[in-house]
Amino acid sequence: MESIAAWQAATLCGIVSWIVIASYLNVTQKLRSLIQPWVTHHVLTGTPLIIRIQNYQHGLLDALFSGLSCVVSVPFYTAFLPLLFWSGHGKLARQMTLLMAFCDYIGNCIKDVVSAPRPSCPPIRRITATKDEEENAMEYGLPSSHTLNTVCLSGYYPFLYLAHLFSVTSQKAGAYEKRFKLILKGNLVQGGDVTKEYLLQYVLSHAQLEDGSLKLVGIFLVCLIVGLIGFGRIYLGMHSLVDIIGGLAMGLVVLAFWLTVHEYIDNFVVSGQNVTTFWAALSILLLFAYPTPEFPTPSYEFHTAFNGVALGIVTGVQQTYNQFHHEAIPRIFTPQLSIPAFLGRMLVGIPTILLVKFCSKALSKWILPIVSNTLGIPIRSTSYIPALSKSSNGKKPKKSDEFKQSGYLQKLFFFSNQDTFDVDTGIRFLQYAGLAYSVVDLVPSLFSHLSL
Repeated sequence: MESIAAWQAATLCGIVSWIVIASYLNVTQKLRSLIQPWVTHHVLTGTPLIIRIQNYQHGLLDALFSGLSCVVSVPFYTAFLPLLFWSGHGKLARQMTLLMAFCDYIGNCIKDVVSAPRPSCPPIRRITATKDEEENAMEYGLPSSHTLNTVCLSGYYPFLYLAHLFSVTSQKAGAYEKRFKLILKGNLVQGGDVTKEYLLQYVLSHAQLEDGSLKLVGIFLVCLIVGLIGFGRIYLGMHSLVDIIGGLAMGLVVLAFWLTVHEYIDNFVVSGQNVTTFWAALSILLLFAYPTPEFPTPSYEFHTAFNGVALGIVTGVQQTYNQFHHEAIPRIFTPQLSIPAFLGRMLVGIPTILLVKFCSKALSKWILPIVSNTLGIPIRSTSYIPALSKSSNGKKPKKSDEFKQSGYLQKLFFFSNQDTFDVDTGIRFLQYAGLAYSVVDLVPSLFSHLSL
């Protein structure tokens, strides 16, 4: 117990120390002054390549690459992950959720530290088919989040599948080997056909285990998807080649790191101590540890939302693991969870989480201003609360002031170093935390009551 509390306290103290040291030494600005000119140069020199690629413009290519970008976007995964939970694949769903939150944080941090521009439009043509793409275009370029996320998530799922497949196959092969040896020794009385059957199963099991064709096919498909996404981001005018290479490199680093720690993290989430308290403190500190960009972008909003999602998932799973998320729960395409039953879960679950999201936002908009006023914290709202969107003189603040992001220390000690605190950050965080919590707690409880 003491060792558990020690590493948790050390982790949180380490983050606080980093915030203080990074602010005192002005780390973000120093890193930006070193990296930004080099990246900007490669963005400018890469413009002719983008123009040559866009010379092959076609409506079908526009639709293809726009569709692929939507399929691997954060909103898509946010909508897909609840279905993964409800289909019975709880471990995969929670691990992909945490990996997505980690990718989002790392990618957006690097974007805002470097603050490198996207390709200039014009001369290149930028295609933004959705509102999400329009918001993405407001972010900085390096690294490409779509490439980074695709590398991590498309590489992570095949890894888990192959690991599970080879683990099961190894167990079966071992069992057949043991049984076959007993038959040969005469310890088991079997007919000739049965002996041949075990021999065949033993050989086939070993052949399946040693056959690398499935692994090669998985690697090929992952490379194909990553290549199409990277090329598509250049074709759409959203990124330069240096952004794609940066996203690919960071994705491989993040994936390699995650494959090292994912089992430890999952074990902590489902059976650790002080999980909710630790993760809540970690989530809040990560909001303050986010770097300050050269100019405001939506990246911090995206991080805030997915940070809340991670907290809601961890809190809900930790509290209801033995009821709804253990490994023995029914999975889709089994008699215990048929397709009609899963469709019923969707019909119940999707409206429920949307309702919870709306209620969480409404409650946060009501509670946070009251708490802030009680504590004497001056607040403002950039979009959620119109009454707080004007300054004290009754005039609406300038856009630069409205979206101003403070430095590390100012974020951590906003009540003494900032004129006002943007309450929208807290509202967005609680809104998505409530939504994610309902996915793994409230909605499965409804499924249980409705026998779905």
